[in-house]
Parts: sequence; structure tokens; C-alpha cells
Amino acid sequence: MVETGWKVVMDRDGVTISSDLFQLTTSGSEPAALDTVVSELQSVTRGTYGQYCGLSRAAEMIGERWGMLVLRDLLVSAKTIAELHRGLPLLSVKLLTMRLDELEYSGVIRKQDYDAPESGAAVYELTEYGRALEDTLLALGRWGAIVLAEPRPEDIVTVDSLMVGLRATFVAKAAADLEVSYELRVGEVVVHAIVDHGSLTVGPGPLAGADVVINPGTALKAIISRETTIADAVASGRLKVNGDLTLLPTFAKVFYLPALPAPTPAR
Repeated sequence: MVETGWKVVMDRDGVTISSDLFQLTTSGSEPAALDTVVSELQSVTRGTYGQYCGLSRAAEMIGERWGMLVLRDLLVSAKTIAELHRGLPLLSVKLLTMRLDELEYSGVIRKQDYDAPESGAAVYELTEYGRALEDTLLALGRWGAIVLAEPRPEDIVTVDSLMVGLRATFVAKAAADLEVSYELRVGEVVVHAIVDHGSLTVGPGPLAGADVVINPGTALKAIISRETTIADAVASGRLKVNGDLTLLPTFAKVFYLPALPAPTPAR
């Protein structure tokens, strides 16, 4: 945040931190370990932006690497460190613990006051102040989803990310007169959604008696952003369905990603 005069370079040989007075190079290039090294160095030098501004304070509290994804998963439910790590496997436990400490210090999350589970592991949850971030995080998710294309080789879908994605794209007004349930399968990830006259309940796992089971593969974003039609997705084999086919247009109606133009990268 504050200018330090240091230069940090991360490449396949490791991390090199240098200034006019010194140069330090780590040994090894394992990504999670390097991420931890950089974060720990930042924690030593981290200051403030020096701005009397709400956005500046927000960035100081939640803007560090992985912070918002930790909050995304805690929006779904309270979790232990082990549960958070399962959903964020590229985040080292050491760095995750550091982020949790920072968020707890800022008053965004807390350890649950009631008795710990049998394992004795601490359970983290959002505070009332932290839960006020929900609309902001959902809006950021919609904004970022505009540029989603085919998944990168390292990209995964998790139960929490899919559940939050459904919440972010739900259009309550479009569902005002609807009562329908969906089971959604993306690879090995299964979640369900229950729409009840303008309200949405999402949960992990299959739903017994779901009106329709949808397996969209990588076509989910294209369907809810109207880049492709339900009929074309089914005809191409990208979208597989079990159940009442007449409910498919309804799904594309109540889950919607605004069709903003994606940015064109500078050449």
C-alpha cells in the first residue's frame, strides 16, 4: 500500500525482492509457497493508502489476495480452516490463516462464540458488519462473470462458488409468480435451487423430487447471459436435462447475467 522502493518479481525461478541496497531471491518456485512469501513480506511493510475514503478503508480490510474468496465462501455458511481450504485448494493453510487473522482483526469475521465442534477446530463466520458485504460481493461476481469464457486449465467450480453464483444472478421480480425447484450439476459439483414466489433458497447436494435436473457443462454462463438459447444448447449436446423440459425457459428467465459488453484487451 505505501511506497517502499522495493521491486518484487515472481517467475518460475522463485521470488526476487530488490532495491537499490539489496537483492533477495527465494529458493523454489512452488506457487502456493511463493504466494505465502510475498504475503508475509507485504504484512511487514503493509500500511494504509493514506486516503480518508470509504473505498480505501474497504480495500485495506478485504482487498488482499484471496480475501474476497474467503468471504464468498463464508457467505454460504460458517466454516473451519479445513473446510475453507477444501474450497480454495490453491491457497496455502498458512496464508489462509493469515487472511483469517486480518479479517477477524478488521471485524469482518469472527470465531463462533458457541462450543467448537468435536474436532476442536475453530469455526469462522461473518459478523453483522461482514454480512453487509453480501450485495457488494454478489455485484462484483456479476461484473467479473461478464468476461468468463472457457475455463482455464487450473479453474475449478466449487459448491460454494456455484451457490453464490446462483444468488448473484437471481432475478426476484421475474420469479414473483413461480414455484419451481432445480437441481444443477456442473461436473462433480451438485447444488439445488428452490424458487418460491420471488424468493430463492440454494443448498448443496441433490434435491429429491426436483422439478428438473440440469447439467449445463460449460454452457451455464452462455445460457444465463442469453449468448445462446436453451434450444441451441440442448441441440448441441452442451446442455443435458432430466425432468420437465418446459421449465428450462423459466430457468433462463429467473437466473440472468446482464449482457454488458466485455472489455477488449489492449494490444
